[in-house]
Amino acid sequence: MTDPKRSAFAETVARLEVRRAELEQLTTNHHGDARPVELDQTRTGRLSRMDALQAQAMAAATERRRQVELERIDAALGRIASGDYGFCARCGDDIGLERLESDPTTPLCIACARAGER
Repeated sequence: MTDPKRSAFAETVARLEVRRAELEQLTTNHHGDARPVELDQTRTGRLSRMDALQAQAMAAATERRRQVELERIDAALGRIASGDYGFCARCGDDIGLERLESDPTTPLCIACARAGER
């Protein structure tokens, strides 16, 4: 009899690799969005500069979120490769299959994740 978690690993790896490629493509497509805003008042009005600064800050925050997600994907792929995937990084118990399906990058079981929120 096959373990449902083990049989889902190949699908999980494929999902993670697809998401990784999507994030890398987004990073490439929006590389210039966080570039410094030009402060030449003769070319750009004050409100336009403020809008540009706000857009720059939002682009930087979005890129930080992408990088965090990429790090979580890499960590999950590493746990799969080492055989630690599906086990809680804190307590060592099994992480529920539904939890892994919902977020394949999660390193913690629900009990440890809840304990960390307090």
